[in-house]
Amino acid sequence: MASRDTITPPASVLPPTGGPPRSAARPAISPALMSALAGRLTSRDRWLLRMLLEHRVLTTSQVCDLAYPGLRRAAARMRILYQLRAADRFRPLARTGTAPFHWVLDQAGAEVLAAEDGLTAAQLGYRHDRAIGIAWSPRLAHAAGANGVFAALAAAARRGEGTLACWWSERRCAALWGDLARPDGYGLWSGPAGVSDFFLEYDTGTEDLGRVAAKLTGYADLAARTAIATPVLYWLASGARREQQLHAVLGTAGLPGVPVATATPAAGGPAGAVWLPAWQPHGPRLRLDQLPQDGHRPARSTRPQLPLDTSGLPWQPPDPSPPPLRAGRPRRQAAP
Repeated sequence: MASRDTITPPASVLPPTGGPPRSAARPAISPALMSALAGRLTSRDRWLLRMLLEHRVLTTSQVCDLAYPGLRRAAARMRILYQLRAADRFRPLARTGTAPFHWVLDQAGAEVLAAEDGLTAAQLGYRHDRAIGIAWSPRLAHAAGANGVFAALAAAARRGEGTLACWWSERRCAALWGDLARPDGYGLWSGPAGVSDFFLEYDTGTEDLGRVAAKLTGYADLAARTAIATPVLYWLASGARREQQLHAVLGTAGLPGVPVATATPAAGGPAGAVWLPAWQPHGPRLRLDQLPQDGHRPARSTRPQLPLDTSGLPWQPPDPSPPPLRAGRPRRQAAP
C-alpha cells in the first residue's frame, strides 16, 4: 500500500513553513545554470519535471511511489533538482507533526521542458508565482490528495499488480470536458480481469453530499454526448461514515446513466478490491478492472487503447510509467 500522505489529504494550508529559506545557496537562473542542467538531468528527471508540469504538486512520498525504490533515494534526488532550480518546494503548516515537502516545477525546469518542445516557458503557460502559489491555495489538500490516489496506482503498477496506462490531470480534464464534468483526474488501468478507464472524484469531506452527488448529472450528460459511460469513482478521504452517507444519498436520488463506485483509505490501496459499487452497496467490493464499462464487464485485454488527447494544452500528457532508473554512471576509463 502507498504511504499515508499519498492518499489522505495534508493539513489545511497556511503560508508554508519549514525548510531552508531562499538564499544564495541556490543559483540564479543563468546560461551557466542551464548549461549545467544539460549535463545533470537524466531522462527520469525530465520525465518527473513533466509530471510536475502536468499535475502541479507532488509530495516526496508520491515521487517515490511514481519513480523510486525508496523514500530516501527519492528525497535525495529531489534535493538535487531543488538545488539546480529545476524543482521548488514548500512545507505546509500541519496541525500536528511535520508535513512532507511538496514539490512544484521551478523556473529552470520549465525552461528545459519548453526548449524540448520548441516553446518558451510563457508559451508553455508557466509562471513561477502561479506554480508556487498552490502553497497558499485552499485546494492544496484536494490537489495533493487526488494526485496521491494516482501515485498509489502507479506504485501498484511498479509492483506488477497492473498497468496505469494513462493519467490525465484535473486541468487537462477541464479543457476536454469542463462544460459538462470536471473530474479530478482521468485514468486507464489494466488488471487481471481486463481494462477499465475512470474519472476520479476526490472527496475531502467538506462538501455537502447532495452537491457531491449532483455532479453525476454532468457525467451522465457527458456519457450521452460521447456514447461512453465511463465509471465515476469517489475516493472518500474522511472514511467509512462518509461513504455510507453518500451511498444513502445516491440510493435516494437514483443512479445516473454511468457506473459509480466508492472507496476509502481504510479499505486499502486503490488498485485492490476496495471499490464499492453504488448499484450493490452491500458488496462485494471490486477491483478497478472488474468495474463495468458501458454496462458490460471490461474486455479481457492487456493492451489498453489510449484515448486521444484533444485538450489543446501546449504539452503532451506524460506517460505515468517513468523511464528506466540508471543504476549509476559508468566509470571513466583510464587513458592508455
